[in-house]
Amino acid sequence: MSAVRALADLSPLPQKAEWLDTILKGDCVAALDKLPEKSVDVIFADPPYNLQLNGDLHRPDQSKVDAVDNDWDQFDSFAAYDAFTRAWLLAARRVLKPNGTIWVIGSYHNIFRVGASMQDLGFWILNDIVWRKTNPMPNFRGRRFQNAHETMIWASRDPNAKSYTFNYDALKASNDDIQMRSDWLFPICTGAERLKNDNGDKLHPTQKPEALIARIMMASTKPGDVVLDPFFGSGTTGAVAKRLGRHFVGIEREQDYIDAANERIAAVVPLEAADLTVLSGKRAEPRVAFVNLLDSGMLKPGATLYDAKKRWAAKVRADGTLAIGDNAGSIHRVGAALQGLESCNGWTFWHYERNGGLTQIDELRRIARLGMERAGA
Repeated sequence: MSAVRALADLSPLPQKAEWLDTILKGDCVAALDKLPEKSVDVIFADPPYNLQLNGDLHRPDQSKVDAVDNDWDQFDSFAAYDAFTRAWLLAARRVLKPNGTIWVIGSYHNIFRVGASMQDLGFWILNDIVWRKTNPMPNFRGRRFQNAHETMIWASRDPNAKSYTFNYDALKASNDDIQMRSDWLFPICTGAERLKNDNGDKLHPTQKPEALIARIMMASTKPGDVVLDPFFGSGTTGAVAKRLGRHFVGIEREQDYIDAANERIAAVVPLEAADLTVLSGKRAEPRVAFVNLLDSGMLKPGATLYDAKKRWAAKVRADGTLAIGDNAGSIHRVGAALQGLESCNGWTFWHYERNGGLTQIDELRRIARLGMERAGA
């Protein structure tokens, strides 16, 4: 077993899968069709950009620019590119879990066409993220603005997918307690991180920086999640996934890229589990309604709830509302009316009797929430 395959033991999953933490060689659509339906949590896709380059590009000193001129970036027409885009997006949507999300990165050459195809196929766009490059390539001909950014589309599988992962609190805390914005500043891949071939040239022309992929995973995945990259290239997604305690599956056609990615990933040392804990707040927790406490039998119709000082006693009704005197309604509305306030957190205001004392009903909500999380695990 290779070092890459051995990673499958890092995080337990509900079922064993031979394709976890491996690179599948072949056409991305054919390989995607072999994967189980609804089996991956997040997709990061860096498809061909269809740059439509005509001829060589030279610097002012006439030296040739090492641009993207590979066969895999060549398409006969926009129609051919659109057909390719729809094919791989459809195949990717099949393997994405209902609460999963997809990231697609591109430039002005292709991202608008990709976005339109995504909407046509039923994906629901959540954000477009601008990757602003600190060290972009100049515009050597001086005929256009310097192209200093790329665009990423982040989308859910469909408009009804509400329970996708977004680690809002962790992102905000890491950003000096300021909400994370949709423009990200990172340098392009350079230095020791840039993989080279035997001739000392760039192994892959569009290798993405690990910091960019790490931001994506920290934003939209949890430890143990499965991240799919259908255009695996030099293996950046796999390397970052291994370091961050996520599973990966890559798809790649070129054997040179596969060999380099395997070697790269095998050298990665995963972080300790304690270092991978994701900060979360109330918004990330499963929603529990007051009526859920009745449905589960934690409270029964006719039970009495009290405020902390037992000034008021309200009856729990079978429909999940409270009643006290002429006041009836939700736990929040009744609590607010009794205090003459506009609002009230009923979960902390109301208490139930337990062992001769009073306990906030928020404790029952916490127990219900734990049960929901275990059921969904």
